[in-house]
Amino acid sequence: MADHELLIPHPYSSESKATLEFELADLDGASITVAETPAETRAGFETATVALTPRLPPEWRERADRLEWAQATSAGYDHYDLGALEEADIVLTTAAGVHAQPIAEQVLGSMLTFERELLTARDQQDEGVWRRTEGGELASKTVGIVGLGAIGGRVADLAAAVGSSVIGTKRDLSTVPEAVDDAYPADEVDEVLRRADYLVLACPLTDETRGLIDESALETMPEDAVLVNVARGGVADEAALTEGLQQGRIAGAALDVFEEEPLPASSPLWDLSNVLVTPHMAGSTPQYYERVAAIVRENYERFVAGDREEMTNRVV
Repeated sequence: MADHELLIPHPYSSESKATLEFELADLDGASITVAETPAETRAGFETATVALTPRLPPEWRERADRLEWAQATSAGYDHYDLGALEEADIVLTTAAGVHAQPIAEQVLGSMLTFERELLTARDQQDEGVWRRTEGGELASKTVGIVGLGAIGGRVADLAAAVGSSVIGTKRDLSTVPEAVDDAYPADEVDEVLRRADYLVLACPLTDETRGLIDESALETMPEDAVLVNVARGGVADEAALTEGLQQGRIAGAALDVFEEEPLPASSPLWDLSNVLVTPHMAGSTPQYYERVAAIVRENYERFVAGDREEMTNRVV
C-alpha cells in the first residue's frame, strides 16, 4: 500500500492531467488518483494526503480529513483560506517561478509594443494608412518592478539585457537580483513610481498591495509612464486607473489581469487606444505543467523526509 495518495482534481484539461500523471508516476511511495468529474474530485479528497490543486474551496476542504499538503498549481494564493489551512495543519505550497520566463517575455513584448509605437502601427494598418511614427528605445528607459521575486527577477534580466536601467522593490533586500541597479524596501515604492518609465507590477495580492496603484500613485508616476500589470487585478484600483488613462495621467497600460475576469464587455478599457488588453495569459507556456511537476517532485522528497519547513514556495 502506498504511503501517500496524491490527487489531481478534475478542473485541469486532459492534456494537463496526463502531463502531471506521467511526470509524477515514479514518485516513491505515492499512488496517483486522477479525477475526471466533480464527484470523483469530492471522493478523492476523502482519502488524499496530497493534492495538486488550482483551488481549495470549502466543499473540497471539508472532505479532506487526511490531507496533509496542498500544492497549488498557480503562483498566487489569495484565493486560499490560509487560516483554515493552518488550523487544519495542511501545508500549502505554490508554483511560484514556473511562470517567470513566459511572463517576463510578455512584459518585454508589452514594453516594446509601447516603446516602438506598435499599437499605433496596428491601428494604421487596420485603416490602410501609411504614416511613419518615431519609436523610442528601451535602452534609454528605466524599468521599475514592484516585486523582485522569481517573475520580477526574470523581468529584470530581460530588461537589463536590452540596456534598460532597472529598479524595484523587494521585502528582503539581501537577495536582490544582479540585474537590478537600485532596490528599495516595499514601503519606499513611491521612489520607484517617480523614477520608472515602465512600471511593472509583479507582486502577490496581499492586504498591503491591494489597491497599491490608486489615484495618488498615478499622480506620483510620470505622465509619459506606462503601467504593465502581470500580478493580480486587485493590485491596481481599476476605476482610478481607467480614469487616469482617460485623462492622460499616464501614457498607457498593458494589462493581463483585472478586478473581474473575464473583463466585462462594458469596461471602457476595451476601447482605450492607449491600453493593451490580454486575457490573463502571460504565464501560459507549453512547459507549464512540466515545471509544476518539477516543483512537486522536489517538494515531495522534502515532505516525506519530514523537512516541511524547507519545502519550496511554502506559504502555510
